[in-house]
Amino acid sequence: MTIGDDAAAAGDGAATAPVLSLPPPRLLRWEIFCVFAVSLGADGLLALLSLIRSLTAAQPLASQQAQLVASAAPNHWLDLCFQLAYIAIDLAPVVLVLYLMARSGERPSMIGLDASQPVKDTVRGAVLAAVIGGCGLALYLAAYHLGLSLNVVPESLPAVWWRIPVLLLSAAHDGILEEILVIGYLLRRLDQLGWTPWKAILFSALLRGSYHLYQGFGGFIGNAAMGIIFGILYRRWGRVMPLIIAHTLIDAVTFVGYAALVGKVSWLPS
Repeated sequence: MTIGDDAAAAGDGAATAPVLSLPPPRLLRWEIFCVFAVSLGADGLLALLSLIRSLTAAQPLASQQAQLVASAAPNHWLDLCFQLAYIAIDLAPVVLVLYLMARSGERPSMIGLDASQPVKDTVRGAVLAAVIGGCGLALYLAAYHLGLSLNVVPESLPAVWWRIPVLLLSAAHDGILEEILVIGYLLRRLDQLGWTPWKAILFSALLRGSYHLYQGFGGFIGNAAMGIIFGILYRRWGRVMPLIIAHTLIDAVTFVGYAALVGKVSWLPS
């Protein structure tokens, strides 16, 4: 029984535990491949190619930019439509994963995706965000000044009324997409395939680092380290909700903080 199963049994009781109907291991492997081929795995391949392009460019890494949330159209209303469409489309793999789990008789609560512990999840997420966010900023600045990272521009949206709401939605999108797929879903499936816990955590962390390679080596190392920590905490807590909250808070502070501070403080690359 995996940690997710333990959490579900504790919350629902053995009498109401669903009967699982998992596909054979061969199909489980294909399922994992297909999920990530249309989501973060494909992003990892593109990020690797982007890093190679940056390394072979005439300018050093620190002189190049990696934009995260960028304007998509000169017309502000059309730009807003693009931003909302990007967020909605990128969350489609989450719907796919929840469908695949439901088809196998698995509830979202089996990965700790529910509102059963709102206070505990929020406190854990906030503390984790403060620690990981502070360390991540320090690592990024060090990698940037050492020439190992591109100049990461968190946002370049126009200063209109929907700028902050879209940045907050983008932060929530990142937390929901990455933590459900790379932690909750992937670790559960690797458990079901018989992987050892540490092997699964390292694989998940390397995957997380891979789709941040477009930011440079600093982005890869920082996000892989974050993946290891998140994987360990998921094994301990059996819940993905605190990780979603933490990731959302980290990105929200990054996006909104950059918008407020860029050009006003000397230590922040612009």
